[in-house]
Amino acid sequence: MNSAWWLQTCLPADEQMRDLALERQQQLTKPSGSLGRLEEAAVQLAGLQRRVKPRVDQVAIAIFAGDHGIVAEGVSPYPQEVTAQMLNNFVNGGAAISVLARSLGAQLEVVDLGTATPVADLPGVRQARIAPGTRNFLKTTAMTDEQGLLALQAGRDSALCAHAAGAELFIGGEMGIGNTSSATAVACALLHCPVSDLAGPGTGLNAAGVQHKVRVIEQALAAHGQLPDDPLQRLFCFGGFEVVALVGAYLACAQHGVAVLVDGFICTVAALVAVRLNPTVQPWLLFAHCGAEPGHRRVLQALQGQPLLELGLRLGEGSGAALAVPLLRLACELHGQMATFAEAAVADRPA
Repeated sequence: MNSAWWLQTCLPADEQMRDLALERQQQLTKPSGSLGRLEEAAVQLAGLQRRVKPRVDQVAIAIFAGDHGIVAEGVSPYPQEVTAQMLNNFVNGGAAISVLARSLGAQLEVVDLGTATPVADLPGVRQARIAPGTRNFLKTTAMTDEQGLLALQAGRDSALCAHAAGAELFIGGEMGIGNTSSATAVACALLHCPVSDLAGPGTGLNAAGVQHKVRVIEQALAAHGQLPDDPLQRLFCFGGFEVVALVGAYLACAQHGVAVLVDGFICTVAALVAVRLNPTVQPWLLFAHCGAEPGHRRVLQALQGQPLLELGLRLGEGSGAALAVPLLRLACELHGQMATFAEAAVADRPA
């Protein structure tokens, strides 16, 4: 494992190609800026892909799964067995992300980082088990440094596989009962904001359940109040293996030239950690949507992320990002195939 590979500078965008793409946008047969975020996304992708006409035909999706010790505190209405059961559902084609990946023609990888119920030898699942879930972060750190580094590397491995397969866009997804509690704790530790501003129902807690979740996370943050002001240590203290793997995947994608489409709340928290660890990752991140989980909007604001969609989603598993792929593809088609004023013999507005 390379020493502190996650701190290596990410590839810079090609500013000249970005400028050429912007110039092309301004010559297309439409009022300048009339396609809004679609124009911005196409220009951003042009700079990242180093070509005036970007494409997102080749999409790689990696779903990272792991269980959480904090579930022992009653922060989720679902039992931990669901995490392993959903891995079966992913690879058997019955989950939302499975349907979406098929529809998009996307490569789908499922990675077991540590489910409480083992799923050994399940065809279609890459085994990268670190432990049968994290520890209870109310009592101790969620993971050791060694475990955290293994999870980072697992995410990096998925990103490198996507790059080797020619992916033009990477989507990370997550599965793990209790992971909204973990992501909320990580975000609060980084943003120094009240837990009540970020904590939400997750998989379906009622109002009393959300209040209990808030109290548990507040107690955990207080118990670890002497943590160093280091994003990696805060991630390892409160994060899940799947959250850490997402961080590693995002950073490795940016280091190897693959654009990232960030999914929901948990994935956006991972993006926040990645940016705090290595700010050069920021230009490689596109944000798919703003979901229903209350903390999602707050973390997007911290990242100055402009989401493509707002549909009230809160499923996770990369589904919101997958839903946004057709929009990105159409943005690229519009950018690449619309005629310029000169080509269409249409009068442009006076200079």
